[in-house]
Parts: sequence; C-alpha cells; structure tokens
Amino acid sequence: MGKGLLFFCCSCCILVLTIINLSVGPIVNKVVGNNLGTQNCERWKDLKDSETTDARKEYYQSQADMCTRTKGMHDMEYTAFIFDIVIGFICGLIGLLHLFEVKKEFVSTTGLIGLICGVIGFVLTFVYVIFNGIVFTSNYTGVYERDGDGVFAEQITGSRYKCLYSDDSGNYYAGRAKFSDLNKKQYNYKHKFYDGIDEDCIDNGVSWIVYCGNHPEYTSDGTAPPNSCSKLYAKEITEIENKDVFDRFLTALILSLVVCLANIGLALFGFLLFRTPGDF
Repeated sequence: MGKGLLFFCCSCCILVLTIINLSVGPIVNKVVGNNLGTQNCERWKDLKDSETTDARKEYYQSQADMCTRTKGMHDMEYTAFIFDIVIGFICGLIGLLHLFEVKKEFVSTTGLIGLICGVIGFVLTFVYVIFNGIVFTSNYTGVYERDGDGVFAEQITGSRYKCLYSDDSGNYYAGRAKFSDLNKKQYNYKHKFYDGIDEDCIDNGVSWIVYCGNHPEYTSDGTAPPNSCSKLYAKEITEIENKDVFDRFLTALILSLVVCLANIGLALFGFLLFRTPGDF
C-alpha cells in the first residue's frame, strides 16, 4: 500500500471517528453540565478562603477542582473535535485528489501540511483524552452510592442505621458515585431488581438516602423505616440514563485514543511524502 493511500486512510479515520465523537461526546451533547464555557471556577476558591471550618473548606476545594477539570474537558472537547474534523476533511480531500493524479506537483506541500496538522491534532486530542479520563474517574455525580443489591444503610439497633458510604470527615461527596461507576446495575434499570424486598424498606421518595449522603448514621425522626428493616434500599431506578452517561464518556475516550494514533499516522506519512513526494 502506497504512502499516499495510507495518508488518505489516516485522514478519513480522523474525520469519521471525530464525527462519531460529535454525536456521543458528553460535553458537546450537554450530558454533563450546562454553560461550562462561562463557568467561574475561581468563585469556589474565593468561597473557600472566606470559610473558617475545615469541612466547608474541603467542600469548596472539591468544587473548585471538579469545576477546573470539567471546564478543561469542555474547552478541549470542542477544540480537539473541531480541529480534527477540519484537518481530516482537508487532508482527506487533498489526498483523494492526488490519488486521482490531480495536482501531484503539490504532494510535497501536502505532506508538510499533513505533518504539521498531525502533530497539532495529536497534541490537542491527547490533552482531551487526559481531561476526559480524569473527569471520568475523579469527578463525582449527584447520584447517591449504594451496593450491588441497592443497599445504602444497615441497621445498627432499633431505628439506628449505619450509612455505608458516608463518614464523619465532613466530605460532602463521600456518599456520591463517580462517572466511572454509572454503568453498574444498581444505578440503572434492572428487571425485578427488588423482588422479595419489603417495600417499607425501600427509599421511595422519603429521602433517607439523601440524609445518608452527608451523615454517617440515620436515626429515627418520625420518618424512619420499621424496626424490621435490617437494610435500607435506594429507590429503584426506572431508566438507563446513568449508563448512557458512562457509555458516552468511555466511547469518546476510546475513539479519541484511536484518533491520536491516526494523527500520528498522518504526521508520519506526511513527513515521508514531504521527503519523497515521488513515492505517493
């Protein structure tokens, strides 16, 4: 296979995969956050500086960190996707013309364009991959944690319950799931998930799990479950929206890694064509 055809194939790969990324990207498709481009992350740092308690300082620092990561992913998702589509289209079109013997005297220039675009495209896409991976594995969601059976608290005695995913450290996000957790069965619809479970022990809108999201224990306050409940279960989820978010993150991450490789190929074959344009 000639260098020119490989140059064209790399360009097409970049173009096609980035178009797919545009349809699944979590930021571009507004799956994660709104108005991220104008979000002011410094605000959280200012609020942290004005606090006196360690717990609130930690909360505002977490907010600032997540804001910075998500905004970085927002900026790089738009930048990398747009740039990759442009270079994929332009290099692919020029490469196709050369394959049909059109303007072959400009092959050396085409190679130089491919080299420069491939290097820039790789850097931008790789930076996006890093941001995507960090947000995917580090940022918390608004979904409260529960185990594989949907349990979020276990009975200590009477109407006192230990919240399994919270602690007394003051960490606001201790009881929240991360984006990388959202494909698990307990966060999505599963047929007959709570078969055989007493309905009185399921948090169907009474907000036990919300309280457990910020406290190590849940104690009777008039809305406590019956003493017969040895475990408390989260409300059953009726859709697969959380898995969709997970899939979008993972798909964009994998496809972007392939685009990185295609950009390396574009740069490599561009360099070879620049040196020996007669081998097109």
